[in-house]
Amino acid sequence: MGFGSYDESEQQQPQDDDEDVEAVNVHEHDHDGQLEFESDVTTDQLVSQLGSMKDDDEE
Repeated sequence: MGFGSYDESEQQQPQDDDEDVEAVNVHEHDHDGQLEFESDVTTDQLVSQLGSMKDDDEE
């Protein structure tokens, strides 16, 4: 049996200590507000560029 010896205690499943786990508050950093930006590019140009990017991904 060429597999060698091993310690059976290493083969046990690790114990999960759920008591030490802290809950994550997903709303801790929520922000209300608006985002505005100015651009010289038209919506049609942006849509065309997006289509080109999608075509590149398919290749």
